[in-house]
Amino acid sequence: MNNHSFRQRIRQSIENETLQTALDNNTERRLKGKAVAFESIPDWRERRQRAHRIRADAIDRLDEYLKKFTANAKANGIIVHRAKDAQEAINIVLEIKKSITNHQLPNTLIAKSKSMVSEEIELNHALEKHSINVVETDLGEYIVQLRKEKPSHIITPAAHLKKEQVAQLFHEKLGIPYTEDIPTLTATARKVLREVFLTADIGISGVNFGVADTGGICLVTNEGNGRMVTTLPKTHIALMGMERIVPNLDDLALMLSLLPRSATGQKLTVYTQLIHKPMPGQQRHIILLDNGRSRVRNSPLKESLYCIRCGACLNACPVFRELSGHAYIGRDLAIAPYPGPIGSVISPGLLGENYVQLAQASSLCGACKEACPVDIDLPKLLTRVRAGQAGEERGKKKDGAGLTWSTKFFLKVFTHLATQPKLFALSQKFASLGTYLLSPRSQWMHLPAFTGWGYSKDLPRFAGKTFRDRYRKSEIVNREVPLQSMIAEQPINIPTFKPSNLIEQFTTELIALSGNVYQTSNPTQSIIKYLVSTNIKKIYLQPDVLDETLLRQANIDFTHEPDPTLTVGVTKAWVGLADTGSVLEADEELFGSLLPEVHIAVLESKNILSSLPDAIELTKGKNAVFITGPSRTADIEMTLTIGVHGPKEIHVFVDDSKRG
Repeated sequence: MNNHSFRQRIRQSIENETLQTALDNNTERRLKGKAVAFESIPDWRERRQRAHRIRADAIDRLDEYLKKFTANAKANGIIVHRAKDAQEAINIVLEIKKSITNHQLPNTLIAKSKSMVSEEIELNHALEKHSINVVETDLGEYIVQLRKEKPSHIITPAAHLKKEQVAQLFHEKLGIPYTEDIPTLTATARKVLREVFLTADIGISGVNFGVADTGGICLVTNEGNGRMVTTLPKTHIALMGMERIVPNLDDLALMLSLLPRSATGQKLTVYTQLIHKPMPGQQRHIILLDNGRSRVRNSPLKESLYCIRCGACLNACPVFRELSGHAYIGRDLAIAPYPGPIGSVISPGLLGENYVQLAQASSLCGACKEACPVDIDLPKLLTRVRAGQAGEERGKKKDGAGLTWSTKFFLKVFTHLATQPKLFALSQKFASLGTYLLSPRSQWMHLPAFTGWGYSKDLPRFAGKTFRDRYRKSEIVNREVPLQSMIAEQPINIPTFKPSNLIEQFTTELIALSGNVYQTSNPTQSIIKYLVSTNIKKIYLQPDVLDETLLRQANIDFTHEPDPTLTVGVTKAWVGLADTGSVLEADEELFGSLLPEVHIAVLESKNILSSLPDAIELTKGKNAVFITGPSRTADIEMTLTIGVHGPKEIHVFVDDSKRG
């Protein structure tokens, strides 16, 4: 066993001052953002329990839901594949590539957005062996790919790095002058990766949720690369863990009220895509991956499949916050694809005994369970992995999985004593005698190094008298306190908006996200005024949105054809969401809403709805996207930077001329 190597990696992480600073920055901002985001839904506890029941039902009836999802996706024109393991999934990708590319062209370019499933099956490494150029397009993933590293966090892949390290990396790999200015570094990545998006043969993405009732998939991203990867290439491949299913769109809406708040502290991600069919002239594939999930489903670790990959348990875990994901290694020294509390369960569950030692890197304090938006009992699952139940379904249960033989021996002795009250009381008295063997000035008792106590933690000195002895001599009487008296009722002051004030709420929310809102009775005239003031001469214009005669009279040139060189795009919003400041649009309109630096949306005031559940059914059967502010990232030192792959500005012109 390489448990010693695991401890060495832990010690190295703790002693790395640069890493500790980076981790502190990530944790502090993630936790603060999450707390603020959840204040806007005071019923989050009830939502959490509903989400738990939905996930439990989805896993219990997984075969039924997958059959329904597959049939509906195929009816929508999507090609669905089933992969039993990593190699089969890789082979499917290679076969798709072979079927669509010219065999005389040895190099194929794949633009890839963030996918934990691809990390799980080591897809990039496998494809590169076949001379396929795979480029990660999420900023954090792109950074760690340039460093030839694995992601260190489910949500923030480069959370372990400081800006100075990224600056040096871009200077060496991209040839730019050394700069620690984060917006400049982000703009550099935007420029380099834009060419990748426009020329890629294949786009590969992950899947946040699959919807059984519609056969659609949902992706949530902030930078805009997810939309680029799924819409621009002629072939899109979506990698989906088979457990990522929800029954219907209403259930999806509930999950979307919890996932972004838990993951990034947002009410809704910038781009929440609902994909139901291929783009015109496009092939779209979904690969449903098992890779151990069926085994986990029939094991004591079944509840781990409820996970929606928000990463909240990582941010809450006091152990992960000191180590980062790169410290979570297997016995073969390979970095686990999934770190932290959830990773310490699903990595051994999916990938086997190599990772059972990860469950020892936990204090079992319960912070992970409290943070989980679907209420997974992670401490319980971690203890099951420790008890050797990760492989129980295969008949390989081993008590004390991941522990050294000496630790197992001492725990067995303790178990023998602790389960016999009289013997335990006697052992306490002998232990207290040991305190007199210590130096009078010593506060701590140091056990031999081979026990594991001492290199990282000390055993507190035993008390002179046991609790039992002190309790018997006291006059304290056990009292039961009514539960309700222990609960402090602290009302949360949440601003409420009446339907007539939905415009005001929408405006407040979007402005808070660095967007702009203008109320107007003549959108065309107002947009012309804006274009003239910013010296814009030509725009991309979605058909039937503005009065084109007025545009020509104002000498504003426009095109309805795709043109990635244009600075401004104008589109029509189907509806707006008051509680998040989002607009819902056709995903196909990326040349107006995604590729330009400035996105202008026209929204009728009567189409502003209260929240996501009111609008989710409008996406059924369509490729649609909820856009919530300009594109953004915080992948470098958790510093918010506006404008990554998508627009740097969003302007919503609210047309109140048709208010009924």
